Amino acid sequence: MAFFFAQALLFIIPLLIVALAGLFSEKSGTVNIALEGLMVVGAFCGTFFVSKIQEIGFLENSPHLLLIVALLIAGIGGALFSALLGFLAINMRANQVIGGTALNLLAAALVVFLIRQLQPIYDNFGTVIGSRGDISYNPEVFRLGTNILMDENELKGIGDFFVYVFHNQAYLTLYIGILILVVTTIVIYKTKFGLRLSACGEHPEAAQSVGINVYKYRWLGILISGFLGGIGGVVYALPISVSFDGTVAGYGFLALAVLIFGQWKPTRVFLAAIFFGLFKALSVTFFKFDFINEWILLYPNIPFGTIFKILPYLATMVVLAISSKTSRAPKASGIPFNFKGR
Repeated sequence: MAFFFAQALLFIIPLLIVALAGLFSEKSGTVNIALEGLMVVGAFCGTFFVSKIQEIGFLENSPHLLLIVALLIAGIGGALFSALLGFLAINMRANQVIGGTALNLLAAALVVFLIRQLQPIYDNFGTVIGSRGDISYNPEVFRLGTNILMDENELKGIGDFFVYVFHNQAYLTLYIGILILVVTTIVIYKTKFGLRLSACGEHPEAAQSVGINVYKYRWLGILISGFLGGIGGVVYALPISVSFDGTVAGYGFLALAVLIFGQWKPTRVFLAAIFFGLFKALSVTFFKFDFINEWILLYPNIPFGTIFKILPYLATMVVLAISSKTSRAPKASGIPFNFKGR
């Protein structure tokens, strides 16, 4: 079970961060369907930076500093890419769903193109003979614990369990994600900025009537959303693999489901991320459970591997179908606003 919970955290934290990214955008009144694209762009920027730095051996003795810098670069990349959505949704007052979908398609194609262009393969004479289809890196150096090979069967008590899950197998991104949750909750509910941002997503006309620049706050909401979405891309990509090939496997859409199920409230979003993250972890660790292995032996014709892989997305469909009637998004979310006086 310790291994299962350690793996679950690798899926819960990026879900949480990206869902909170969507929260900032939708609180300001802009539907951000482009979360998938933001994750892809952020993952590309962050993993490409990590790969090149690890190749030259720089910051070899400071892996956590390298990770923090990679997160910042990924966040900046995501914010710049989200500016395209801001231009379409705010300046051009285009359909936000169509604009976000277009950016998802653009991000997927653009990143694959850049990966191939920026990573040529040379022969012994310096002639380009091809290109790499992914970005490779070593994620093990980013773990917090030094005893990363400790087996969960060696755990002797609850204290060892927490050390194994929250230190030996954990990444710094776990605590960065929790920090983002705390800061988001404070900003949204306890600061002037958060209250004004929410006003722009609920009643933009009323907000403008009291002197709030709706145009400015919607732009800030989208840029913050892009920054967090880019960070979420790296937080997802780095721990689960040794390479990034230009896809996050629909995780941005799953984060959007987490946001909806969490009712656009940070603490509920966190609980929703735990729910979906556990299902995602089960889809990749089911072979660790003895009773599931017994099922596989008893029913060899049933594709249990495929069933567990689709389980997180099936759970998403069921939960959204049940909870959609009670969902309440910000009233003006997705509705272009005519900025009077412009």
